[in-house]
Amino acid sequence: MEIKSPSNANGDEYELSHGAGNIILNHDFSLGLHHWHPNSCEGHVVSGAAGSIGGVSADSKGNYVIVKNRTECWQGLEQDITARVSPACAYKVFAMVRISGPVQGPSQVQATLKLESHDSSTNYLFIGRAFASKDHWEKLEGTFSLETIPKRVVFYLEGPPSGVDLLIQSIVVSSSVLVEYGTTSGGCRDNGDDNIIINPQFDDGLNNWSGRGCKILIHDSMADGKILPMQGKLFASATERTQSWNGIQQDITGRVQRKLAYEVTAIVRIFGNNVTSADATDKEWVQLKGKFLLNSAPSKVVVYLEGPPPGTDILLNSLVLKHATKIPPSPPPVIENVAFGVNIIENSDLNDSLNGWFPLGQCSMSVASGSPLLLPPAARESIGNFELLSGHYIHVSNRTQTWMGPAQMITDKLKLFVTYQVSAWVRISPGTTSQNVNVALGVDSQWVNGGQVEIADERWHEIAGSFRIEKQPSKVMVYIQGPSSGVDLMVAGLHIFPVDRLVRFKYLKHQTDKIRRRDVILKFSGNASSLAGAFLKVVQTQNGFPIGSCISRTNIDNEDFVDFFVKNFNYVVFGNELKWYWTEPQQGNLNYKDADDLLDLCKSHNIDARGHCIFWEVEATVQSWIRSLNKTDLTTAVQNRLTSLLTRYKGKFKHYDVNNEMLHGSFYQDRLGKDIRSYMFKTANQLDPSATLFVNDYHVEDGCDTRSSPERYIEHILDLQSQGAPVGGIGIQGHIDSPVGTVVASAMDKLGILGLPIWFTELDVSSINEYVRADDLEVMLREAFAHPAVDGIMLWGFWELFMSRDNAHLVDAEGGINEAGKRFLQLKKEWLSHARGPIDSQGEFKFRGFHGAYIVEIDTLSKKIVKTFTVDKGSSPLVVNIDL
Repeated sequence: MEIKSPSNANGDEYELSHGAGNIILNHDFSLGLHHWHPNSCEGHVVSGAAGSIGGVSADSKGNYVIVKNRTECWQGLEQDITARVSPACAYKVFAMVRISGPVQGPSQVQATLKLESHDSSTNYLFIGRAFASKDHWEKLEGTFSLETIPKRVVFYLEGPPSGVDLLIQSIVVSSSVLVEYGTTSGGCRDNGDDNIIINPQFDDGLNNWSGRGCKILIHDSMADGKILPMQGKLFASATERTQSWNGIQQDITGRVQRKLAYEVTAIVRIFGNNVTSADATDKEWVQLKGKFLLNSAPSKVVVYLEGPPPGTDILLNSLVLKHATKIPPSPPPVIENVAFGVNIIENSDLNDSLNGWFPLGQCSMSVASGSPLLLPPAARESIGNFELLSGHYIHVSNRTQTWMGPAQMITDKLKLFVTYQVSAWVRISPGTTSQNVNVALGVDSQWVNGGQVEIADERWHEIAGSFRIEKQPSKVMVYIQGPSSGVDLMVAGLHIFPVDRLVRFKYLKHQTDKIRRRDVILKFSGNASSLAGAFLKVVQTQNGFPIGSCISRTNIDNEDFVDFFVKNFNYVVFGNELKWYWTEPQQGNLNYKDADDLLDLCKSHNIDARGHCIFWEVEATVQSWIRSLNKTDLTTAVQNRLTSLLTRYKGKFKHYDVNNEMLHGSFYQDRLGKDIRSYMFKTANQLDPSATLFVNDYHVEDGCDTRSSPERYIEHILDLQSQGAPVGGIGIQGHIDSPVGTVVASAMDKLGILGLPIWFTELDVSSINEYVRADDLEVMLREAFAHPAVDGIMLWGFWELFMSRDNAHLVDAEGGINEAGKRFLQLKKEWLSHARGPIDSQGEFKFRGFHGAYIVEIDTLSKKIVKTFTVDKGSSPLVVNIDL
């Protein structure tokens, strides 16, 4: 193949007006590769005088670089431009690129900035891309600007699949303009952020499209003209579908780049006899939107539409797939004049009869006396005063629906993005079965849970919960509901008040110092007398408290993900790769490779692992072949699962969640009897005695689910232990919204009476506003770290697009650390101890530090001495003897 310098279709060459404005050194490779560095690959310059090199003919009109022996798509050519970029300046990028090697069709070449921050984090900024081919040079263009200049800025070109050579003719990064001499027809084209889908609206018929196990057709209308395209003139149908995965597809191999986020927008509807009249997508076109990222560089990438039942046609009007637009983060919410701790409920004490209250539904309300005089404990802890209640309560009778109860409008009393705590005393009429009572909010058409409690006696019970509103509502009503019709409901002392988190944080910092730090005396021996007055520095390298994260097998193909993970976490749990439906999706078809790969990574970085989970009690999570087994065969399958998993990984997992979410499911218990749960624990302990065996459940800590209240969890654990189950730890998942510290701490206090270690096993918080998300995360991390019963925290992920909840990530899809991530790193830094000073005349140095690993450096007149030591838990001062 002959490679010539870039020109347009008329043979006119492209020239660059760069002059002194180009910040790229040796932009035309006239100095060889001076100032350039191939990134983990090889590169060499081809000049006009070189003739043919490796079958590629040079052109006498200019030099170009061949970047070869590329084993990863991110490998390419880079240059450090840190000293030559300025903040708040706009830069334009221009390069001529081409590819060579074993590839069919065009491949993507991308310009990227690598930004290394002073805190050791690394971010990547996409600049622009082109789809390069073997046949001619392509123009790659883009722009960028930096608000601030990080520690290091590296410009690089990357992108073609592994094994494909990248050719680069010239690179300009400048604020000056690109000038093209000659005509503008033909030649290079700018692909920028254009749609990656070819023929997206079927203007070229069905070219580039194919059926996925079915037939596809082109239409300008259907159903006697009742179905017309929403956009353009045509649409396609995927018809004669016999499986739900049948649909319409397009191969986009070579047109998408790993580690970039893409957004997909499709205009779709469905058609066919199996569609009911109530199905809206049969009546009109709807927009389907999504987002994805490829961690690895697969050999084939296909985008397709699937889903409806067999016999239903999928109609596609248009499909757009683009590099995802980076949405600027929301600014911190402006919250002014918040009266923290002040109740927004009117006439809460009922001293003005029922003024401000109204019955929801046709029930009766009256005021009576005899309710508790103290605020419920969680509210008392938050407000910090012990003002007495009136002793009056609302008695609701003649209830004919569960939702009937006392209500009050609070629309004008709420502030957006403020976290409110909910507190009330509630009671039901005697002689009834167990009932749930709930403080609910009607926010326009949305139901919001403000907390609930289960009542099975005649005592007053505390409801403790929380909520937050992040969009301006037109109407907000609070009401108390829940008991069955005919059951009287009594409510006293309802309080809804804004929570001052900063005041709580001061208390938590004091608690943290008491339980997570220790006085340390470094006592030097061996010529220590000569060190009196010598200066030393103590640096904590890692806090001993476990803070880990959930990861998945696909994540570890992304080196940026791995870099953040290994730097910031010391524990791991696998998202799916150890679950039974993953390791044995079909009976006898075992897959442990993904879990093995994850364990190998963690072992290489000394990261301990939790095993999640051996079984999962919720039926919807149980694979179909297990659900189809009879009792005898299911018992055998359970035994085989225990033996297979725990024998293979004996000693490799510190913990196991034995039977996940037993408070919310009962699949195995219903089919095999109550004893199966204790059997699982006892057998797991026999197979791997070194592992601590956990129960694990959700909504334990937030007061919004009576099935998993702390009281129910305690009963559950005691019941298992009474059957001989060696329960060694309590897992609180921690999927929480609008957390209030005192409510969370109350749950931990109650569980703490069992004397078992508590772990937050799947912690995540969610808010569309990154600053609010950061605040929520800080609440949970500080509460857990300050509680003596908590031994570890696991986040349920941190990377966008790889979490179970939207708006919960700390790092965006392309590696940018958001405000929640920054807050997490700030707390990690806060929980490291450092000290410096002279050694005293006794050969000692004293400080107070967090538990964990340390390095001490002693500077003497003749040399520097470095030693390591560990601070373990303990109440008395730790004496560390260091022999010099």
